[in-house]
Amino acid sequence: MYKIKTLNKISEEGLKYFDSNKYEISDDCLNPDGIIVRSAKMHDMEFPPSLKAIARAGAGVNNIPVDLCSEKGIVVFNTPGANANGVKELVLTGLLLSSRKVVDGINWAKTLKGKGSEVAKLVEKGKSQFAGPELKGKKLGIIGLGAIGVLVANTAKSLGMEVYGYDPYISIDAAWGLSRAVHRAVSMEEIISDSDYITIHVPLLEETKNMINKEKFSLMKKGVRLLNFSRGELVNNADLLEAIKEGIVASYVTDFPTDELLDVENVIAIPHLGASTPESEDNCAVMAVQQIMDYLENGNIKNSVNFPDCEMTRTTNYRTVVAHKNIPGMVGKITTTIANDGVNIMDMMNKSKKDWAYTIIDSDKKVSDEVVEKLTNAEGILTVRTI
Repeated sequence: MYKIKTLNKISEEGLKYFDSNKYEISDDCLNPDGIIVRSAKMHDMEFPPSLKAIARAGAGVNNIPVDLCSEKGIVVFNTPGANANGVKELVLTGLLLSSRKVVDGINWAKTLKGKGSEVAKLVEKGKSQFAGPELKGKKLGIIGLGAIGVLVANTAKSLGMEVYGYDPYISIDAAWGLSRAVHRAVSMEEIISDSDYITIHVPLLEETKNMINKEKFSLMKKGVRLLNFSRGELVNNADLLEAIKEGIVASYVTDFPTDELLDVENVIAIPHLGASTPESEDNCAVMAVQQIMDYLENGNIKNSVNFPDCEMTRTTNYRTVVAHKNIPGMVGKITTTIANDGVNIMDMMNKSKKDWAYTIIDSDKKVSDEVVEKLTNAEGILTVRTI
């Protein structure tokens, strides 16, 4: 029986996939095999030796100590693309809000309360202060062409925008989904310098933190509209406020309010609503549950942020999976140790990702507990499981 701990309220649409004969689900179990989490902070948590995987029902994993998990051989999953449509729709809303001064107009209209029969006349007289350009024919620059960026690009193109995308690491799947009418930018500077609208869709990493800063703002067209529905820290707020004062940024729409951005003219701060749809929550939960089940039951890894994707169809009833450091000689050490115990390897797969690697081995019989212990104690090996 596998034990799964939930740290947040997880959609029943996902949890219902767990077979009650195989899984025990609770929010207070002491020695879980897996954890499913949404936004709960895990950096100060103690991880028991039983923990094999953490599945984040969402894309960002800032709330999870990924490096510590890697060192312990704990696979961390996320659910890229599961909430993509929900975020895409809010990005499109942001494009319109940034252009048409809808928020300012609504707030101004509320001030007319009590004017009685004069309201209609006052509306016609005052509406001109909220005029703004249409999206059709304008140039949209998209930084990052993952699941969300591709959807935004394709939809914006259908709205008549001239769309440019920049992503030096675009995946094959994303490339297949991208409309051929979307132009490929050769650099971020091209996107920044030529676009009327810019939207950011990259993960928050050490190298992307504050990627939109004073230097980048100096390259932008006067009156650009900037959208950030990825992570607040991608934009340097101090430099942003200066760019707004100088008229470089006509509007900044963000899904990540901070104290210095609230009540600032030309800043539209949305309270992190990108994935706040029932459909997104359901999709993320389903993907998280299916990924952690496949890992626990079959040892397969898909959509891990710290270990490589490694999926192999089972060819025998006996499988051994090994998480280890990505250093020379590891595969030989693993296979030799298994073969020396009289076990014949029928099929295997090894994949690596930066400092870490993962090996799946199907054999003609079960690898003994003694061999598992020997491998577990070997230098460079993090975890060993027989399934």
